[in-house]
Amino acid sequence: MPTASAVLRAPQVPLVLVASQVGRLPLAAAPLALLLYARQSVSLAVAGIVVAVFTAGMAVGAPFLARSVDRRRQPPVLYGSASLSAVGYLIAAGSDGRPALLLTGAALAGLGTPPLEACLRALWPDLVPPADITAAYALDIALQEVIFVAGPLVALAAVAIAGPAAGLLTAAALQLGGVAFFANAPVVRGWRGTPAHRHWAGPLRVPRLVALVLGVVCTGAAVGSIPVVLTGYAEAAGDRGLTGWLLAAQASGALAGGLIYTRAKPGGRSRLPLLAGCFALGYVPLLLVPAPGGMALLQAISGVGLPPLLTACFLTADRLAPPGTAVEAFAWIFTAFTVGSATGAALAGPLTDISVRTGFTFAPVAGLLAVAAMVVVATSRPAKRNP
Repeated sequence: MPTASAVLRAPQVPLVLVASQVGRLPLAAAPLALLLYARQSVSLAVAGIVVAVFTAGMAVGAPFLARSVDRRRQPPVLYGSASLSAVGYLIAAGSDGRPALLLTGAALAGLGTPPLEACLRALWPDLVPPADITAAYALDIALQEVIFVAGPLVALAAVAIAGPAAGLLTAAALQLGGVAFFANAPVVRGWRGTPAHRHWAGPLRVPRLVALVLGVVCTGAAVGSIPVVLTGYAEAAGDRGLTGWLLAAQASGALAGGLIYTRAKPGGRSRLPLLAGCFALGYVPLLLVPAPGGMALLQAISGVGLPPLLTACFLTADRLAPPGTAVEAFAWIFTAFTVGSATGAALAGPLTDISVRTGFTFAPVAGLLAVAAMVVVATSRPAKRNP
């Protein structure tokens, strides 16, 4: 029976997993670092827009970078994109809160975010036997939650030690270091894209994959709204440092949910909308807006449903993608999530300015829209796959 331990025992897996984790820490550290840095001089609504620009930059850049990986090799794309992202972080850190420079830096940092997630998932067939690939996906997504536990805490620690700009500089350093170790792994250096017919729409020429992408947009919107709302919650409680701890609590719940799901057996078509429903339901208790201790517990509960849903989404994307477009399909899932996250962050700021409870209303509504999209994916008749 495939297990997470069997995946971890495979040669090179610990190396690429750890390097990928380090390189992706800015995915969780940078949004909070940008919020804390921007909040010194702008409103919460504008700070939310800064985060939205960062995540939108990732959304725009990911498919183009992934298509380059598919057609060429991983290391040149990873090094080039990480360098561009680092420049963006430097511009943001040196902006002194000036909105134009801050937004420019956030956009570049997002655009250059290395596609480590898509690259790693393209490597699994070369790293583990076919029977272990599903377990590898689940383990990968479960361990990704460590990023969302450690990332906010790393950002808070850097800000506490050396000031708000240090959070951004730390994100840049972690990203560059992770990419350097990942790109030097033998399996990464030896990987080549699969030759295939190239269609301008890539994997998005499959209608069911488009529906899946829309569902992931809604999922990302729910998740992306939470850091902004929690920032407002923490400010109302009189301790801005609560934000990082509450996000870490949510990620801890997600880590637990992901590790449990590594033992799950493959499900049928109904599995995808069912997991989306559990995900949406997990956000409803947040409307109680309890004291910090209770909020930490509810945040942990709200995180449990995300990794199982994302695991099912990536497996579905791999199954639906035309031959030779899997890496780009993974990137579109990432892009969909970050587009949704950007939208959620931008909309949550004004809603939270009304009240914290109003801000928390957004996530379950977005989750219901995700359920509707996943129902379409599960119930639509499969179209003939084009070569």
